[in-house]
Amino acid sequence: MRLIIEPNTFAPSFIKQIYMKAIVNTQYGEPEVLQLKEVEKPSPKDNEILLKIKATAVNSGDWRLRKAEPFAVRLFLGLTKPKIHILGSVFSGEVESVGKDVTRFKVGDEVFGHTDMRFGAYAEYKCIPENGSLALKPSSLTHEEAAVIPFGGTTALHWMRKVKIKTGQKILINGASGAVGTAAVQLAKFFGAHVTGVCSTANIDLVKSIGADKVIDYTKEDFSLNGETYDIILDTVNTLSFSDCLKSLHKNGSLILSAAGLSDMVRGLWTTMTSSIKVFTGVISHNAEDIIFLKNLIEANKYKPVIDIIYPLEKMADAHAYVEKGHKKGNVAIAL
Repeated sequence: MRLIIEPNTFAPSFIKQIYMKAIVNTQYGEPEVLQLKEVEKPSPKDNEILLKIKATAVNSGDWRLRKAEPFAVRLFLGLTKPKIHILGSVFSGEVESVGKDVTRFKVGDEVFGHTDMRFGAYAEYKCIPENGSLALKPSSLTHEEAAVIPFGGTTALHWMRKVKIKTGQKILINGASGAVGTAAVQLAKFFGAHVTGVCSTANIDLVKSIGADKVIDYTKEDFSLNGETYDIILDTVNTLSFSDCLKSLHKNGSLILSAAGLSDMVRGLWTTMTSSIKVFTGVISHNAEDIIFLKNLIEANKYKPVIDIIYPLEKMADAHAYVEKGHKKGNVAIAL
């Protein structure tokens, strides 16, 4: 944060602007478009808290927004250049000030959560509505650990609820070592399912350690050829064949394509309309209750964050480049 003072003035009006550090991108492109700059520090509205951000995270959705990939991103973010210049959708930090109507939080509270579609978490400060997707941070977690929970956690929770997962059901999770995958494995186990995780050789031990009953190494085995069938298949990384998934599902099974492209969305809709298999795609929704649910699981030792690496804010471009490669284990956190 910086205080800019106009020279040769001594009245209270000498304060011109207070600035903060943020990662700014004014164009689409490679990680290098992300630049550390000083921008105006926000002030909370009556129903908002001003949060001093201590940590955020880089998720798969972040680099796709940065690159406008797929092209449809431009339809809501800006056709030729981004309208939103500060990305970042998850956070953990400390309440610095509150608007006059705020009752749920007070100065000094440590909170974590999701900005929803407001973004702006790649910065030292962010204003958040008190009724947004946030909750008090579990005291057992660091800010980095808390910041990585809302993206994968709320995504996986959304899908588990959509398919109404039940005790004893068999679920296969592709991409089980990623942000959504590690969350989905833990949530599926919490709801009583039998979990099969699919990942690479290097991540087998990780996926087992968070509760998977069985792990398939996709570099050595094609799950669609082993004769196993499942009640639910969750593809978190959009690498599975649609037809392979259908033949590996029970007659009344559910297929979740959490990273589906437009063609798979259309095919999924047709499959749902013309068969007994239900295909789930689309944009997820979440709220404060979801963050609180995850908080309670953490405090009951039923859920834990998985962090691959922590970058400082000024290395945001490096963090994006790493996440875009698609080989991270769990999450990539950013420390401020």
